Amino acid sequence: MFKAFLIKYGEIGIKGKNRHLFEDALIHQIKYALKPVEGEFQITKEQGRIYIEALSEFDYDDALSSLQCVFGIVGICPVVLKEDEGFEKLAEDVAAYMDAHYPDKKKTFKVDTRRARKSYPMTSMEVNAELGGRLLEAFPELKVDVHHPDIMLHVEIRKKINIYSETLPGPGGMPVGTNGKGMLLLSGGIDSPVAGYMIAKRGVKIDAVYFHAPPYTSERAKQKVVDLAKIVAKYAGPIYLKVVNFTDIQMYIYEKCPHEELTIIMRRYMMRIAEHFAKETNSLGLITGESIGQVASQTMQSLAATDEVCSLPVYRPLIGFDKQEIIAVSEKIGTYETSILPYEDCCTIFVAKHPVTKPNLKIIRRSETHLQENIKELVKTAIETAETVVVQADMDSY
Repeated sequence: MFKAFLIKYGEIGIKGKNRHLFEDALIHQIKYALKPVEGEFQITKEQGRIYIEALSEFDYDDALSSLQCVFGIVGICPVVLKEDEGFEKLAEDVAAYMDAHYPDKKKTFKVDTRRARKSYPMTSMEVNAELGGRLLEAFPELKVDVHHPDIMLHVEIRKKINIYSETLPGPGGMPVGTNGKGMLLLSGGIDSPVAGYMIAKRGVKIDAVYFHAPPYTSERAKQKVVDLAKIVAKYAGPIYLKVVNFTDIQMYIYEKCPHEELTIIMRRYMMRIAEHFAKETNSLGLITGESIGQVASQTMQSLAATDEVCSLPVYRPLIGFDKQEIIAVSEKIGTYETSILPYEDCCTIFVAKHPVTKPNLKIIRRSETHLQENIKELVKTAIETAETVVVQADMDSY
């Protein structure tokens, strides 16, 4: 029976004179989300409301699940839209709605009217009372409960009459693209896809860089990362993924530097390369999935050592999360099952048995001098030969 959705937003409503910019960004993301859904849709905005109307037959469940991935939406209301043809017609429409949507009438209800159009000849309280009385006459099994009703029947008198009784949750947050762009260091693990999701939820458009180490990491490991990016792209929009061949850099560090420092020095070069691509694409910062103390490279001292090579800020949305909290988010967004597939990335292949947990920056810098000029050429080659994959949620396998 539903041919339209009423979209409600949260934080956007307090953006003052800039609100229309956030609304337009939200509409853009809604269009992206509905693109793969069967059917044709028209999206309009009016007085703090966004409407999606189906202009043809469409897949209701598919449309709903797609909208529940759009950051900025706090509520999705399947709504019946009617022209204002007077109160008698409104009463008929409301009764028809209740009859079709609630076959079991042994329920309590409350009518909640909002009269956005003040020229309507009845007040909100008068409409509530009159519609409630009509429903009790039409369906004697119904009962009124103004405190804890089974059915909260909303009637909004706007340009058109809105009738709805369900508000399905959206993901909240801010529309993607309203808070700049960031470069995500994406691996095949559990944490970094969750970090990408969480930073995108705050309105940040993300691109990503993945460090590949063939033949030590397989093509299947690369495909796993592309698959994770596809899942994140459901929420974050298209992601430009840079795939960097890191093997030669990694092997050279392995040969020239103390093994207990391998992870820190390797991470420092990853940050340097990621920052190069971030600046190239006008990103405002780097994003990682690190959490304090989770592993040796994520102690306070280790994070300070990797940050030192960056001039851009490094954002870590998971910094205070424990592993179980991160896993819970990964399960919610659908990345967990892909993340635990047994295809290792370069971060897990070359791990020292006893990595340093409190690196001394002076010692790390001294160790890096052993790499001399050769490392610059290796970095230059890695940057120049990086592959770009445009990842979208509805793309076929890479």
